[in-house]
Order: sequence, then C-alpha cells, then structure tokens
Amino acid sequence: MTTATAKPREGAQAVHRTLALLRAFGDSPEDLPASDLARRLGLALSTTHRLLQAMTSTGFLEQDTDTARYRLGPTVAELGRAAYYRRGLHRAEPELADLSRRTGVVADLAVRVGAHAVILVGGSLEGDNRRTLRRPLHSTALGKVLLAWSDLTDEQIAALSPLTAQTDRTITDPRTLRDELTTVRATGFALNDGESASGVRSIAVPVLDTDNHARFALALRSSPDILIDTRLDWFTEQAAACAAALEVVLLSPAQRRSAPRLPLTPH
Repeated sequence: MTTATAKPREGAQAVHRTLALLRAFGDSPEDLPASDLARRLGLALSTTHRLLQAMTSTGFLEQDTDTARYRLGPTVAELGRAAYYRRGLHRAEPELADLSRRTGVVADLAVRVGAHAVILVGGSLEGDNRRTLRRPLHSTALGKVLLAWSDLTDEQIAALSPLTAQTDRTITDPRTLRDELTTVRATGFALNDGESASGVRSIAVPVLDTDNHARFALALRSSPDILIDTRLDWFTEQAAACAAALEVVLLSPAQRRSAPRLPLTPH
C-alpha cells in the first residue's frame, strides 16, 4: 500500500521538475549547461542529466554539440506557435500595432500565470529579446489589472506574498495592494509609476469577458515625461478603445459582454 501511494507522488515530482527545467530556459537568455540547471533547480547532477536526456530525445530541448549546453528545442517552438494561433493571439497584433502608432508608446497584451503577468503580444517582444516577459503581478499595471478583475479572494491575494520590491516605489504590503486594487477597479485602469523599474511608467486596462473577469490586460508603456499626468486620461481612453476591439477578436461570442464598456472615471 505504501508503494502504491508513493508512485503518484514520484510521478508528480518528475513532472514538476521537468516543468521547472523548461521554465529555467525561459528565464535565461543564454544556453545553459547541465551543472547550472542542476544548481538552479537544487537537483543532483545525475537526476538533471536523466531529465535532460528525456527532454532532448522528445525535442523539447536540444544540445549544442560544440559547447554541450542546452537550449529550447523545436517541439517547444512548434507547440508555442500552435498555441499562439489557436488562442487567436495573431488577431491582436494589428490592433496593438495601430494603438502604438496612435499613441507613440509601446503597447502590450498579457495574461496571468500564477503570480506573474506574462506578455504574449506587443512591442516589448520586438527586437533581440531572448527572455520571456514574465513580470510580478504586484509591481506592474498589467498585473494590477489582472488581479483587480479576477475572482481571487483576499486570502489568495495575500498568498502572493512576499511582495518583492523591484524599486523603492513597489507595493510590498498586502493590505496596501488590496486598497490599490480597489482603486483600480473603481477608476477602470491601473498605473505603474516606477514600481517595476526606475524611469518606467505604464497604464493598463482590462479585456473583460461576460463575467467581468480580465481575460487579458492591455498596457501602454513609456517614460514619465511621455505618460504625463495631464495626458493620462487620453492614453487610457485610447487603451480602453483598443481593449473593446480585442474583446471581439479574442473572445468567443459566448464570452463577450453584451453591455457596453463603462466610461472611465476621471482622476
């Protein structure tokens, strides 16, 4: 009986280790050696080699024969491309490009994955960007929107702690974060004013479904001298108009709201 209950735990552990291994490549812009991966995951080198061998044989990873380092393989690229199109994310590209042209700033679209906002489409993905764009929810406008229009309880939001400081402006107290989310919901948009990185300012609005949950968050990002206080209303209105269009192109008819979007509250 002990053996029977142990096997599922061992199987789940192997799955978690495999997924953590893949995540390590998303967090690093470079190819990685087995020894570095073992250190990052806290695994024995022999265990890491077994996982790497299995993932290489299935195409999830590939090994450079000259350096013996590993990188993400063609299977990951294949699945990523399939997911991108099956989720209809390619339909968001022209909307975001038009929004960026009209506003002159970077436009991004993100979803929530655990305690992070992950950018899937937008200007931040352009150029030689080898890292995945995964940001803590509490320190970004995107993340605040995804939290404010979610069904997470106060206890679940508090469980996001510790709220790590990215700058001296980052919200690190769960109660302060809850108050901030209440304000975000009331005004219809979120502001990141140097909370994720110094010299960065962004505003974000939700792409809402019929249950008033944020399926996506849409952000405009620039510097404080561009996203100035006197123009925040205009930038927010532009983002909200784009979010309304994205509700149509990204959500199925059953998921779309029938009621018009509520007007933004002046601030």
